[in-house]
Amino acid sequence: MRVAVLASGSRGNAVVVEHDGLVLYFDSGLSGKEHARRLRQSGLDCPPPSAVFLSHEHSDHLKGVGVLARRFGAPVYASPGTARAAASGLGKLPELVRMPNGDTVDMGPLQVSSFSVPHDAADPSGYVIQWCGGRLGIATDLGTAGPLVRARLSDCTALLLEFNHDLEMLWNGSYPWPLKQRIASSTGHLSNESAAELLGSVGHGGLGLVVLAHLSAENNRPDLAVSAAREVLEGPAVYAGLQDRALVALDIE
Repeated sequence: MRVAVLASGSRGNAVVVEHDGLVLYFDSGLSGKEHARRLRQSGLDCPPPSAVFLSHEHSDHLKGVGVLARRFGAPVYASPGTARAAASGLGKLPELVRMPNGDTVDMGPLQVSSFSVPHDAADPSGYVIQWCGGRLGIATDLGTAGPLVRARLSDCTALLLEFNHDLEMLWNGSYPWPLKQRIASSTGHLSNESAAELLGSVGHGGLGLVVLAHLSAENNRPDLAVSAAREVLEGPAVYAGLQDRALVALDIE
């Protein structure tokens, strides 16, 4: 299994998973041209996507999905609420599959399960991708982590988890007060502190890789996020996702 984080942050998000020749995309908030450039940058030379999975309808996750799906004839999977809310941004698609949160679909050697996350969107989803010998959990936009989120992210061998902001930087930063309140709310984004607490609660000896995702360009720094993660877990490899360039594709055992 290989995972490429092409972009992670408020200006665009895109994740590519490849296993035994099967390629799945999770969100695409990049233009078609930029998406292709980031894929080359990651070093992941892979076939076209078999499917695109959408977490929610916000433009930093959505704006490239329709272009990607039409170019490659790939079906788009989204929760019913996300499908409705994203309709105008997606345009005409080859196929739109409504996948209620809690459902599982078989994609060749992979099983993809969705679960609800608390975020200020219509019907947002996190995902767990399972294959023989491994589990990758993806949860990049959520304000709190309750029992459901913790249960779905437990026993993963790799995690892509939101570490959005440093609380001190957020409260002392230049954002308008209503936006600060939205970000810090229970349906906003996880702080480094909250994300680290979640990571510590689901971490275990078999967790080998953690990618810290959706870092705020103004209210966080990669070193702060990595330090927060390292305070609760010593064993796994930890990487901070980047907004302006792709991470080199990472192998998951």
